[in-house]
Amino acid sequence: MKNIKQKTIIVLVAVGLISCVYSCKKPSAPTVTTKSVTEVTASSAKSGGNVTSDGGEEVTVRGVCWSTSNNPTTADDKVVSGSGTGEFTCDITGLDDNTQYFVRAYAVNSEGTSYGESLPFTTEQVRTVTDNDGNVYNTIYIGEQVWMKENLKTTTYNDDEPISNITDPDEWSQLTEGAYCWYQNRDTYRDVYGGLYNWYAVNTGKLCPDGWHVPTDTEWHEMVLNLDALAVLDQAESLTAGGMLKETGTDHWTDPNTGATNETDFTALPGGYRNFDGTFNGVTGNANFRTSTVFDDGFAWYRYIMYQSGTLYRDKGNHEGGFSVRCVKD
Repeated sequence: MKNIKQKTIIVLVAVGLISCVYSCKKPSAPTVTTKSVTEVTASSAKSGGNVTSDGGEEVTVRGVCWSTSNNPTTADDKVVSGSGTGEFTCDITGLDDNTQYFVRAYAVNSEGTSYGESLPFTTEQVRTVTDNDGNVYNTIYIGEQVWMKENLKTTTYNDDEPISNITDPDEWSQLTEGAYCWYQNRDTYRDVYGGLYNWYAVNTGKLCPDGWHVPTDTEWHEMVLNLDALAVLDQAESLTAGGMLKETGTDHWTDPNTGATNETDFTALPGGYRNFDGTFNGVTGNANFRTSTVFDDGFAWYRYIMYQSGTLYRDKGNHEGGFSVRCVKD
């Protein structure tokens, strides 16, 4: 009988020790996994996670974090999706297009922060942009820059304020505020060649769609360097970039449209220009693109291409002149 009691005591002690091992286990950080990334667009995506264990302490915060570097942390961009264990889904927003990101889920309790797997994904490339008139423009990449591949044709600024449409040549020549016109004041030129804008419209900073802007002279030069390495020695012009930017053929350009390859898909079109005195010139013969960079009082830099050459030229034009505009993404 004594042996039986001893054995019983030993068993009870052993069971108690085992029970203590489990019931007295020290709390730890949570356990969490990362959900696959879905619904990827140019600026957003969805992901999430699953908190499979709270580690013995309440999970107070959970969500996902992301970065362009692997293994993002909560010090990077993040979004919160409640608390507790179980599955959750998050909207990831404010992303740059055509960019690789890494995302992972996280969960926090009093013992610390845990992370799931770091998963890569790449946002879509921006394909179009819409102005405040509802005009939709196709876009292209040249190096790291995103450009419109069509001439701007908006009649309102990006805050919905109308841009003055000035047809009278004398009134145009006296302007000191933003204005636009169609070539020869004919709406038939609008869809192909877009509008002609004076520098005062550019200088408002509101001419391009939100998130876009009229390029600086430096941004034009950056684009040129992606096309012609020799241009680094001469910011004034490139002997070949003009042809790489021009639409091919003579549907819109005057014959012979020398050097045109359009290998960039920029599709430069010869919208001509409006002189400071309000007269018009150059449609089908040359493309003139404003920059936002001032040369000196009364003049700003612009770039132009001509039908008889593959050169991209750089020159200064007066503020009253009406030129085409190509916007570039911020």
